[in-house]
Formats: sequence, C-alpha cells, structure tokens
Amino acid sequence: MNTIPLNTLKNEALERFLRYVRINTTSDSHIEEIPSTAQQWELLKLLQQELAELGLDDITLDEHGYLIARLPSNLEGRTVPTIGLMAHVDTAADVSGDGVNPQVHEHYDGGTIRLEEERVLSPEEYPELADYEGDTIVTSDGTTLLGADDKAGVAEIMTALSYLQAHPELPHGEVEIIFTPDEETGKGMNLFPVDTLHSVCCYTFDGGERGVIETECFNAYSVKVTFTGSVIHLGHARGKLVNAVTMAGAFIDMLPQNESPEATDGRYGYYAPMEVNGELSSAELVVFLRDFEKEGMDRRLHSMTKFAEAVETAFPGGKVDVEAKKLYANMRSHMEKDPRVLSYLKKAVEDAGVEPREEIIRGGTDGARLSEMGVPTPNVFTGGHNFHSRYEWAALSVMGEATHSALNLVRNWAEESRD
Repeated sequence: MNTIPLNTLKNEALERFLRYVRINTTSDSHIEEIPSTAQQWELLKLLQQELAELGLDDITLDEHGYLIARLPSNLEGRTVPTIGLMAHVDTAADVSGDGVNPQVHEHYDGGTIRLEEERVLSPEEYPELADYEGDTIVTSDGTTLLGADDKAGVAEIMTALSYLQAHPELPHGEVEIIFTPDEETGKGMNLFPVDTLHSVCCYTFDGGERGVIETECFNAYSVKVTFTGSVIHLGHARGKLVNAVTMAGAFIDMLPQNESPEATDGRYGYYAPMEVNGELSSAELVVFLRDFEKEGMDRRLHSMTKFAEAVETAFPGGKVDVEAKKLYANMRSHMEKDPRVLSYLKKAVEDAGVEPREEIIRGGTDGARLSEMGVPTPNVFTGGHNFHSRYEWAALSVMGEATHSALNLVRNWAEESRD
C-alpha cells in the first residue's frame, strides 16, 4: 500500500475538489425540510452519477438526500467487517457559498497570499501556513468561503474509491460510501436510514489539520428563547410598555462573556447567541450551548432558565419561554466499544507517512450523531483550515495524505480476519 503514488491521489483529489466547490450547496437552518436547500441536490446527483461511472451498482439516493453506495468485497473465501467512509455535501451559511471561484497557488512561497477586496492570507495571522511552503494551497478568491468543509472530504473519498476500482489487486472488504446533506444545520442526520447500513463502524472525513484524529466532541444544544412583551403607544408608554426587544437585550447581557466562543478554547464550553429578531410585542433569540461534559451542559441549561426568570422579574408583565433542543452528544464513550476502530485508523494514518494526533473537536460532525445511533464514527483530517470563513484554505499534500489514509483503512479492515 505504501507504493501508492501520492501525486496520483493529489492530482485527482484536486480535480474533483475544484469541481465540487464551484457548486453552491449552502444549507439553511431555518428550514426543517431535509435537504434544507434545493441546491444541495446538484452535488448529490453529480456524485450519484460519478459513483455509477466508477462501476458501482448498489447506489441509493433517497428523498431526503442521503446518498449511500456500496463497493463489494474483493476477498474470496473471507468475510471481513464492512466499514463506511462518510462526508457531507452542504456548506455553512456563515459566509456566502455562491459563486465560489477557487484559486490554486502552486509552489507556495511561504509569504502572503493576496485575495480580492484587499483581503490577505498571511503566515503572520495564520502561522500554520508556514508549514506548507512549496506546497499547493487552494483558497477562494476571498469573496466567499471555499467549501473545504466538507468538499475536501467528499473529493478524498471519491478519489480513494476511484483508486480502488482502478486497482482490483488492492484487497478490501465491503465499503459503504455515505454522503449526507445539512450537516451544518445540525439536523442532517435526523432522518438518516441507519437501519440500512452494513458498517460496523464509519469514518467521517470532515476534519482539518494534517494527522488530526478526533474521537471526542461537544455535547450540543440549541436553545430558542421567546420574549413576549406588552405594547402600547410609545407616547403613553411610561409604566405600561414592556418591550420584548429590550427584554432580549437584557437576556443576552446575562450570558457570561468569559464563556463565549471568542473567549474559550480547549475543553472549555460556551454560550453563543446566534440570532435575534423581533419587535415590541415579541422577540426570539437562538443561543447555542456547548460543553464536553454532561454536568457542564446541565449547568448551562439550568442557567438559561434562571436568566429567563431574572428577565421576567426585571420586566413585570413580560414573559420568557425557554425551549432547549439537543443537537448531538459527545461521541467519546462510543469509541471505547470497539478498540479496532481507533487502532486501525491510527495505523492507517501512520502508513500514509503522517503522525496521528488525537484531539477533541470544538464542534460536531455527523459522526457524533451516527455514533449515538450505534455506529462508532471518529473524524479524520482533510487538510482544510479556517472553515466557515473567506480565509478558508486547503493544503493539497494533506488532501493526498488523507486519501492515502482512507485506502489504508480499507486495507487494515480487509486484513482483520487474515489467518
């Protein structure tokens, strides 16, 4: 497996990546339907076509945008566990994904990369860039995000599958290829047909820096806080008006700033006000809560109800309702059920010439939801950086290494029951 030419993997991964990122697949958290946006279908149907062109017969794209294909085992006389390779097709709405114009910077000189609208990507601000001098760096033009989250993962999985099909001498068991919509909205797995899977475990290619393996993520809740005021003409408001907008502002002020995303890192959780809208009579606030520990999340949920009570006390006649919705849970405990899941992954990364680094995710993936459903699913690096921003970039060498790691994973599981 170490004889696989990395340049072959990099070239195909780049070609696919550039094709995929040009397709706008922004999802919309305000829409309950899955997929939440029609534009995600364009990439899903393209991938369905490409999977068929690679010779796969068992391909399903259901009405909710879950694309599942199966590569049959080429092992005669042996049965080995089925594994899955997974990525999501949507991109975040934080920055526009419309009209992505990818820029390929070959032989990166280690200096500042100039983007449009006077934006710059420099190693002074992003020191990890310095590690990739001489590499090929891919960015957007600076007016949109790039979409490496997670089209880098999509491209790497498709490239690995293409290589397997072109090289039948490489042993592999059955491999399930899984592409999902709406990961960025947090509800993309709500209707996932987990009962149809054959996989004993899965691997999401949805990570970032070289060699990083993620087996632990936040516990995540979305909390909708609704404020109801009492309205009267502003000229007669003294002692009578209860302004729902002001109530929302008072609630936001109670969220501890030292427990915000911008003030925390590592294992520290946070409160993040994400969206607020309203008028005098009513207002609505959405707050994201994140914590690695259940006890910490319970504390945050309790705090939200206490903040609501405090606002009601400060605004007599007003009402505050708190509705909490669980998005995903820490997948740590699920990884411990089968030690092969992580050991084979670490070996796969090492055999690609990369030192594996086990880290936590300050976020979540579809893998966290799939792990809760009973299929342990750690997250694997893809080479992307600065996700959800105009400064997003990907290193081509790492995309090649991630693809190589996927191939090594298939090999490792194929050797599971070798006598």
